[in-house]
Amino acid sequence: MILKILVSLIPVFLLLGMLLFLDSMKLVSKGILLLCLTWGAMSAGLSFFFNTFLLGKLDVTFETYSGFIAPVVEEVLKMGLLLLLIKKNRIGFMIDGAIYGFSIGAAFAFCENLFYLFHYSGTEGNLMVWITRGFGTAVMHSGTTAIVAIIAMSALNRQNKLGMAVFTGTLLAIFIHSLFNQFLVSPLISTLIVLLVVPVSMSLIFQFNEKSIRNWLEMEFDTEASVLRMIKKGRFADTRAGAFLVSVRHHFPKDVVLDMYCFISLYLELSMKAKSYIMLKENDFEIVVDPEIPAKLIELKALEKNIGRAGYLAIAPVLRLNHKDLWKLSLLG
Repeated sequence: MILKILVSLIPVFLLLGMLLFLDSMKLVSKGILLLCLTWGAMSAGLSFFFNTFLLGKLDVTFETYSGFIAPVVEEVLKMGLLLLLIKKNRIGFMIDGAIYGFSIGAAFAFCENLFYLFHYSGTEGNLMVWITRGFGTAVMHSGTTAIVAIIAMSALNRQNKLGMAVFTGTLLAIFIHSLFNQFLVSPLISTLIVLLVVPVSMSLIFQFNEKSIRNWLEMEFDTEASVLRMIKKGRFADTRAGAFLVSVRHHFPKDVVLDMYCFISLYLELSMKAKSYIMLKENDFEIVVDPEIPAKLIELKALEKNIGRAGYLAIAPVLRLNHKDLWKLSLLG
């Protein structure tokens, strides 16, 4: 019994630990990670309820349901929290998105395998079944949810449409899940494929994404510091953002233009502060929280409201206010 527990429940969390170790940028929030694990467990319970209900209502065999309908129910439920986190700008890069998605799938698989252990451990003595569930099914559940996060974050960082990316990622996750459940090849071969593809793919994605994060930090930090220096010297009009603001000032009331100027200045200050936090976390330095940050974040929100939607859209391209940039401000809250 102990061996069955070890091989069916532990492997996926060992892999999750490996992903957290690979996250040298330390982008993952412990609070959000715990929330994802909780949601993974809850979505497993909801899946059991919906699958039991639908299987009783639909005139299909268990094999047909398991191969074509259950993957839809389970993947949609798992990605629910992930989509909310992305919409709330709580995920900034593919790395943290992949870890959050993987953790949801890990907790889902843990609860599902726990259910199988309680109900079938006495009648199913073949250890290979539990190895397949622990190394194959569990990693598959984790990998498919991570795929949705990776595709969604990749689209956002390229400023593509989130809806289409989520739809594509979910379809791919359902397709992989469905193939796995149909046992087109032996369970052992399926498990070996999953164990080979998922960890290697995640590792390569992490390496590529960390390089892009470092480039983003270094290049934008220098640019923002330069613009902020020009503002303090009273030479803001000589910058790209300043020249743009001068060019559009006749399209907005004077008080709105002033608020736009204040917004740009305060945003740059907070953006640099957030990037410095990331750099400190990466190098394991203690972060001393600026007590003025909460008040400045409130002021930034007030300025955004004052300049209105038109004013915000006018300055957004100049400051490159995309999903990634809005996410980093959440680190200060």
